[in-house]
Order: sequence, then structure tokens, then C-alpha cells
Amino acid sequence: MLNRLWLGFFLTAAVAALAQWLFAGNSGVFAAMVASLFDMARLSVEVMILLFGTLTLWLGFLRIAERAGLIESLARLLGPLFGRLMPGVPRGHPAIGLITLNFAANMLGMDNAATPIGLRAMRELQTLNPDPQTATNAQILFVVLHSSSLVLLPVTIFMYRVQQGAHDPTVVFLPILLATFASATVGLLSVALVQKLPLLDRVVLAWLGGFAVLFAGFVTLLGSLAPAALAAFSSLAGNLALFAIVLLFLVVGALRKVPVYESFVDGAKQGFEVAREVLPYLVAMLCAIGVLRASGALDIVLHGIRWLVDAAGLDDRFVDALPTALVKPFSGSAARAMLIETMKSQGVDSFPALLAATVQGSTETTFYVIAVYFGAVGIRRARYTVGCSLLADLAGLGTAIAVCYWIFG
Repeated sequence: MLNRLWLGFFLTAAVAALAQWLFAGNSGVFAAMVASLFDMARLSVEVMILLFGTLTLWLGFLRIAERAGLIESLARLLGPLFGRLMPGVPRGHPAIGLITLNFAANMLGMDNAATPIGLRAMRELQTLNPDPQTATNAQILFVVLHSSSLVLLPVTIFMYRVQQGAHDPTVVFLPILLATFASATVGLLSVALVQKLPLLDRVVLAWLGGFAVLFAGFVTLLGSLAPAALAAFSSLAGNLALFAIVLLFLVVGALRKVPVYESFVDGAKQGFEVAREVLPYLVAMLCAIGVLRASGALDIVLHGIRWLVDAAGLDDRFVDALPTALVKPFSGSAARAMLIETMKSQGVDSFPALLAATVQGSTETTFYVIAVYFGAVGIRRARYTVGCSLLADLAGLGTAIAVCYWIFG
């Protein structure tokens, strides 16, 4: 699947570039595509240098948690649920605890912590893989749920809106929550359908129903706060949770006589190894994405969508926010640039800017996640991962558009 996808990016870029040259006389598109190849290769190394430091830090703390028995305890607690959602993973396996920590970090908007934890979880799942180059059902479910981006505290989106002078930076909070919940739900249901998972099992319903109730209560609580209080709470909750996790690892490790410093160093040594394994896959995917963007293929798609919407006599305001949605599965930095450009050109509190912020906060860089997570363990055949992940992204985008029209008019 990844092989066909990668080749498809280049072929689509070639067709789009030829179309621009032949019909628009844009001969500079080829130079832009070549330049993008080298730019993306350089960007891959820059991203990996940043990721290397984060990996080193968090893999060190995770080794302390592992030796202190925290990962094992978390895995035992969630064994009944994951035993049904991931029947190929034995109960009490360390991957379960790591997956849970990854989801928790994502929900709190702690991207820097979520990625190293997720990569460690993938390595643990890989130990159960009978075919090291093909993704297992458990790995697919994990990656799809991770890429569906269930976020409770979208602090970075609030910061972007503050920087652009928004009157109420947190006004997109509820739309983001609803859109990200929809994408995560569709991601889970799509994988469950393919893998025939027992979602109607009493244990699964109890866990997922309980989470839904807690989620609704959390949304209600945050929705009752004033904008200033919500922004302050979001920032405090994310940072406090992050530091509390680090402190918990250290304190429990010390109480259980774990050599915390030696354990940290031992775990941190894995950072270089993981980064070395990920880099080739990251270069390959980012270069293909860069060429696709430089070819103008996304602009052609955008113009086609606008023509169809206008022909149908529908409100086309949402089309101005689609550049963020179209590039987000490929590049987080490009989507961020598109969001900021939309805020500046349309107005930070305009409908397109509000929708673009909602999309940015409720979707994930799907292809980046797939490349990094599968690349870290050498998986080349992703099976139906891309399809389920893009379906979740589409559900998030559709919900974001509907909710923004409902709330903002």
C-alpha cells in the first residue's frame, strides 16, 4: 500500500505539472518541484534532529516507568478492553500500557510526549508480529486511532488565534472537540468493521460508554468556563499533566528501588537507534508530499471543488478553508502556514479562518504518522491503514464544516 501511495504521489504531481505547463504556460513548475525535493530532504533531517532530542528524553523516562512496573500495571488494568480490541496482543503486554499513555498524551495536546511513547508502543507490538514487514491488526488499529487525533485541549490552536489578534481565542474549542470526536469514532468503527471486532461486547461497551460519559462531562465543564479561564485552564492542564507524569515516574521508581538515573540513560540510548530507522522513511514520504504540493495538484483540486459548489448553488465560504484541510494529512507545518495565511487574508474571526482553525485542531498529519510509526519498525505493507485513516480525516472535516455552519452561521 505504501509503495503504491508513494508512487501515486509522484505520478499525480507529474500529471498536474504537465497540465500547468501545457495549458497555463507555467514552465517554472518543474524547477519548483525539483527545489521541493531538496527542501523536503533538508526538512526531514531538521524534523529528525528535533525528534531525536524528544525521543531521547521520553524513552529515558519510559524506561524508568517500565522498570518501576507502571507500564505493566496499566496494561493489566486495561487488559479486558484491549483483549477484545486487540485479540492478538496478550493481556498484560507492555504495549497496552504504552498505547494508553500515547492516547492520554494526545488528548492533552502533548505532541512531543505522544510521539516517543507511540514509537515505543509500535516496537512492542512489533515483537508480536509474525511478518515484520506487514502491519498487524493491532498496529493498524493503533495507528488509525492515533492519526484520528482525539484532542481535548487544543492549546496550540488557541495560541495561533491569540497571535493573530482574535477577540475570543477559544471560540473554536467546542467545534474542535466535536470534530475530533467524530474522526476518532469513525476511525475506530472503520477498523472494527474490517477486523470484525466485538464492539457490542459488554466489556467494550462499558469502557467506551464510560469514556463517552467522561468526555461529555469534561466538555460540559470546559464549556461553562469563560474564554479567559478556559485558555488559562487549557495551558495549565497540559503542562501540569506533563510534569506530573514525569514526577510520577521518578517518585515511583525511587520508592521501588529502581536506579532512576541509570535507567534513564539506558532508555535514552534508544533514541538514536529509533531516529536512524525512521529517517529514510520520513525522507521518502516528505519528498513525495513536497513534489505533490509544488506541482499545483492541490490547487487544481481546490478550484474544482469551488466550481462544483458554485454550480450547485451552495454557500462556498467553506472552500476558502479547504487549503488547510487538503494539506493537513501531508504536512503539519504546511497546514499551519495555510491556517495563518487564511487568518491574515480572510480575518482571524471570519468563517473560513474559524473553520480552518477547527480543521487544524481536529485532524492529524496522517501520512507523516504512518511513515514515522511504520518506518520505526520497518513495516512496508500498511494494508488498509491509509484507507481507514483518510476516512476518519474525512469524517472530521465533514463534521467541522457542519458544526461551524451550525455555530457560526
